[in-house]
Amino acid sequence: MSLMIGIPKETYAGEKRVATVPEVVEKLIKLGFKVAVESGAGDAANFSDDTYRAAGAEVIDGAAKLWAASDIVFKVCVPTTEEVGFLREGGTLIGFIWPAQNPELMKQLAAKKATVLAIDSLPRMLSRAQKMDALTSQAGVAGYRAVIEAANAFGRFFNGQITAAGKVQPAKVFVAGAGVAGLAAIGTAAGLGAIVRANDTRAEVADQVTSLGGEFVKVDYEEEGGGGGGYAKVMSEGFQQAQREMYAKQAREVDIIITTALIPGKPAPKLITAEMVKSMKPGSVIVDMAAERGGNCELTEPGQSVVRHGVTIVGFTDLASRLSKQSSTLYATNLFRLAEELCKTKDGIANVNMEDDAIRGLTVTKEGSITWPPPAPKLPAAAPAAAKSAATPAAKKGGHGHGGGASEPMAGNKLAIMFGVAAALFWLVGNSAPPAFLSHFTVFILACFVGYMVVWNVKPALHTPLMSVTNAISSIIAIGALVQISPIVGAANRPDSLITWVAGAGIVLTAINMFGGFAVTQRMLAMFRK
Repeated sequence: MSLMIGIPKETYAGEKRVATVPEVVEKLIKLGFKVAVESGAGDAANFSDDTYRAAGAEVIDGAAKLWAASDIVFKVCVPTTEEVGFLREGGTLIGFIWPAQNPELMKQLAAKKATVLAIDSLPRMLSRAQKMDALTSQAGVAGYRAVIEAANAFGRFFNGQITAAGKVQPAKVFVAGAGVAGLAAIGTAAGLGAIVRANDTRAEVADQVTSLGGEFVKVDYEEEGGGGGGYAKVMSEGFQQAQREMYAKQAREVDIIITTALIPGKPAPKLITAEMVKSMKPGSVIVDMAAERGGNCELTEPGQSVVRHGVTIVGFTDLASRLSKQSSTLYATNLFRLAEELCKTKDGIANVNMEDDAIRGLTVTKEGSITWPPPAPKLPAAAPAAAKSAATPAAKKGGHGHGGGASEPMAGNKLAIMFGVAAALFWLVGNSAPPAFLSHFTVFILACFVGYMVVWNVKPALHTPLMSVTNAISSIIAIGALVQISPIVGAANRPDSLITWVAGAGIVLTAINMFGGFAVTQRMLAMFRK
């Protein structure tokens, strides 16, 4: 018998998201489930009851009736005590639970003999779990919205402009923390034309910041900040002091600060002090995305936008909800992917497989038994290690008793052989070719070498404009066509008409290539200018 998935209306104040959308309802029905939606559940996200009916869902009036009719409940926010009371005995609940922060809620759910899957407990290090990662999808929306809120509170353009009324300098934005939300903020701010800087305790994100158009600001202190699962760890006091000095410098220079720093299970670290706020230029903006956990700024007031020392400090805790249609669609897709994992047979029956690392990590209570925290997922690193150990004897065998280091000398030998063959070929060419050919061949080899070194030392982002300008320069072959189009001395001292026409066509085509190449180069380089 197919199970019923219920979608209640969120009761948290100001919450506009809904746990599924009409587009996803159709997909859930194809998995064999029945879907019921509380009347008005999607109104705040611009999904009317009629659109749910058209997708095949049943619309039920009243939360109590909806919960009572549902075998599985999809939710966004942590359920209230009243909603737990509505939950069917032995039912299944899927949504944000935050088990570490809500021990009493865990006891209430266990008392209902419920099976609860906390979407926030997903083991994010598993690549196959990324399609279910609602934390990432919602953080991306929040990061985008943080920049929009900053632009709303900021009194100037983000991008620089030169107008008849004067020159407008581009805004300078500093993003503290380059996780999913931070990277979304960096990309959005750079897209709006701002000069973007960012910092993170994890050095490996520097390339990601640069790829999105930002500048990575490094703390002058060597310490790795990766804490596992995509989060940062608590840093040493020495690092924190160096970090504070860097933040103080940035606060004096930039117009907008967006903070995103969070550490699992702990209050948000205080990165922006009151003194730093005082040092910022009047009219500056701080968007504190960690406001829900206390905030990264000492003067943040969660849920509010306040002005302190001439600086607007935005502490909204519902950034994702402020883009409710987009965030609801992404969240609904995450839960659908989870439903696919629970119902691989597509018969409308959910199977919570505790042998599956992803499902085991999500499950915080199973039929009334608290199963959180889960055991560490099985590490897939054993297979590569075994392969390496298996390869060692083969390497020794190939090295004739010289040990496992035989592979590196082999690489050196191959390189030497390659150079030897090339030298022999050059000698043969030089020994047998005519002098005129040798001069052209030398120029060709040097051109290849110089061209290779020029391209190799240019940033990858500039390869396309570089190719277009070198394409234009290559049109120097037009000189050959100009030479050929001139009168060719012959018996009658008259030009060869066929060669003349071919040379003329060559000049036309190379002219197009030349001017077009430079035009494309200028347009593409303009994309990199602020």
